[in-house]
Amino acid sequence: MVLPYMETPTSDDRERKKGTAEMLVLALLEDRARHGYEIAKLIERRSEGVLAFHAASLYPLLYRLERRGLIAGRWIEKPAQRRRRYYRLTPEGRKVLAAQRRDWRQFIRALERVAGLSPA
Repeated sequence: MVLPYMETPTSDDRERKKGTAEMLVLALLEDRARHGYEIAKLIERRSEGVLAFHAASLYPLLYRLERRGLIAGRWIEKPAQRRRRYYRLTPEGRKVLAAQRRDWRQFIRALERVAGLSPA
C-alpha cells in the first residue's frame, strides 16, 4: 500500500497504516462479497491511484482478517473462469469497521483543526 511519506515511521505509524489497510478492505466488503483482485483494483481506482495493494501484502491481510473472524472466505467456481476465493464481512467485522470509521473520523478532524486542512 502506498501512503504519504513520513520522515521517521514509528510503531504508531505502522499500526495506523495496518489499520488503514484493514478498514479499506472491510469497507469494500460491507455491501457484497468480493475476491482479492477485485478488492485491490477497487482500492486503486477509487483512490485515483494514490493507494495500491500488491498481492504480496493484500492476501496475507485477507488471511489475517479471516483468522480474526472479521471476514469469511468461500471458494467459488464459475464456468470458463478459474476458481476464486470470495470474502464477505462477518457481523464481528461490521463492528470493527464501525469502530475504525469512528477512530479515523476523529483523527481526520484533529488533522484538519491542527494543520488547517479543509475537508475535500
